[in-house]
Amino acid sequence: MADGRMEVRRRAGLRLWLSAAWLAVVVVVALLAPHLAPKNPLEQDLFSGRLPPFWQHGADPAFVLGTDSLGRDVLSRIIFGSRIALSVALISGTLTCLIGASLGLLAGFFRGWVDLVISRLIDIWMAFPPVLFSILLIAVIGPGLGSIILAIVVIDWTRFARVVRAEAMAQGAMDYIASARVAGRGRMGILWREVLPNVLPIIVVLLTLEMGIAVIVEAILSFVNLSISTDFPTWGGMISEGRASVHQAWWVLVFPLVTLFLTVLSFSQLGEGLKDRFDPVLR
Repeated sequence: MADGRMEVRRRAGLRLWLSAAWLAVVVVVALLAPHLAPKNPLEQDLFSGRLPPFWQHGADPAFVLGTDSLGRDVLSRIIFGSRIALSVALISGTLTCLIGASLGLLAGFFRGWVDLVISRLIDIWMAFPPVLFSILLIAVIGPGLGSIILAIVVIDWTRFARVVRAEAMAQGAMDYIASARVAGRGRMGILWREVLPNVLPIIVVLLTLEMGIAVIVEAILSFVNLSISTDFPTWGGMISEGRASVHQAWWVLVFPLVTLFLTVLSFSQLGEGLKDRFDPVLR
């Protein structure tokens, strides 16, 4: 039994470090994109359109992962696309976490009319179909990076609020909360010093998952041309372009799709690994 637990813990640790390593690579690539990209991602060369990756016949060594139908370097566009993906993930994930987790903590800990108001607000907000709601928001305020971030925050804060509310209620019923009240601590002091540290592992998991969801949402909106300018490289936009020529130039679709998949998977696995590592109950 002990050997089995050690094996599970070892595998969880391996997933954690592999996910963190991939995300660290994506972050470094995004920060150093102008220095790492071999070409200008917007530069077109119709005479070099649909060149295959370097290992295939007819490739040009200057274009490591080939070119798209307009002769733009696929590798450079993936590198610059990471900037948009990470910007959306970090900004929208953080704002969503702050709003949703704060409301969830207040509703779950204080109960009463505070819980009633916040819970009704969550129910009303979740009645709107999220995809249609996001498309409607962007159609009203116009496409752009800020519009995407706003749409994600407006839609997804309920995810944090519901889960954190339930966890705060569970923690509020624990004996250590009753002991803190007997010791004379104020309600806000108990909330921030006792409840929040025990809810924090759940918040961390939700935050990393939300970042992965934000990357997917940005890719979907780019796919349907509701993101930033279609000229600037985004992973979703590249997938949309590659879909039209997948039989002639499969690399235009496959490479950004694999990058998107690995990034979203890494966010998910990182959250689970951090929960296993820092959750005091599991430890």
